[in-house]
Amino acid sequence: MGVYARAPLAFERGEGARLYTTDGEAYLDCMAGIAVTALGHSHPKLVQAVKDQAEKLWHTSNIFCIPNQETLAGLLTAHTFADVCFFTNSGAEAIECAIKTARKYHWAKGAPERIDIIGFDGSFHGRTLAAVNASGNTSYLEGFGPPMPGFVHAQFGDVEALRALVGSTTAAIILEPVQGEGGARSWPDADLRAIRQLCDQTGTLLIYDEIQCGLGRTGKLFAYEWADAPPDIMAVAKALGGGFPVGACLATIEAASGMTPGSHGSTYGGNPLAMAVGVASVEELVKPELLAHVREVAGYFNQQLTGLKDRFPDVVVDIRGKGMLIGVKLATPNREFMQHARDQHLLIAGGGDNCVRLLPPLNLTLDEAREAMGLLERACEAAQATVANERVGAA
Repeated sequence: MGVYARAPLAFERGEGARLYTTDGEAYLDCMAGIAVTALGHSHPKLVQAVKDQAEKLWHTSNIFCIPNQETLAGLLTAHTFADVCFFTNSGAEAIECAIKTARKYHWAKGAPERIDIIGFDGSFHGRTLAAVNASGNTSYLEGFGPPMPGFVHAQFGDVEALRALVGSTTAAIILEPVQGEGGARSWPDADLRAIRQLCDQTGTLLIYDEIQCGLGRTGKLFAYEWADAPPDIMAVAKALGGGFPVGACLATIEAASGMTPGSHGSTYGGNPLAMAVGVASVEELVKPELLAHVREVAGYFNQQLTGLKDRFPDVVVDIRGKGMLIGVKLATPNREFMQHARDQHLLIAGGGDNCVRLLPPLNLTLDEAREAMGLLERACEAAQATVANERVGAA
């Protein structure tokens, strides 16, 4: 189906932070499959995990025990607020599980009227019907029927307005601690703590979507750790499998109390192949030295991008985000800028609010970060030249 506006590039192999096209051209990948290949391409530990498991067992069914599910669940719960988790194939499926978990919790507690999920403008939670309704982005909803009941939307950053929306039918509040698609906007720590307190006061569950900002991307394993404001339920994916499709919905034992046998399930979720690579990925991502490296490289990017903003005011408007989820708000069209970057053999992602995002592998070296900044500077020069030519043409 013609649902993708593809760039005219095809890659046949990758190594670390490099991708190589079918005709041998090398690109520096500061996109990482949109925050997915967090350990770079062809990471030897992940490759070996897939090879070893592929020779033993690909799939059984969740009607049987899958030992690596216990291993991966143990890793995730040991390093988070959570007590239990459900494995999925994608982030959108993890969001579906999170929404069902929240509603089933209230139903099991004798409050079936509590179905409303409050989300925020600029959010992105996936492409299923429930996920797009939770996000409320009209461009993703258009043509797919009327808005579904049970979804309410608040303004990003307005905690007081949020308080007024929480009522007797509210099941949960869902948010990304750092928005990805919405323009790399980061919730202030004080706001996350205030929302956590609001949920505690009203018996509302708090759902975090850390599909993009989680698993080391902000310099802590999960972004909520910066604010010390844990959720009740959390959706993760992307970096969880390092490129292999894996997602998970994490929850406290209390929040998951309504999820009894038969209330949810998945054919492929938690399959042996996915679990093997998930274990290998998380074992690397939890290492303190990797998280320290993310903070170091993120600090370098922030410093250099601030300088770039000062040098190219006609191109760069603002620097946003947290850690290595970096947003650059532009004065020129972001799609044009992405092409300028590709012309320099640098891959970056788009984003809302006319942003581009830098989402490099978390193990990007400082030398590679310096290289990326050099290529970004050339892209800015090209964008600035385009602006100058347009002004001459208009005159």
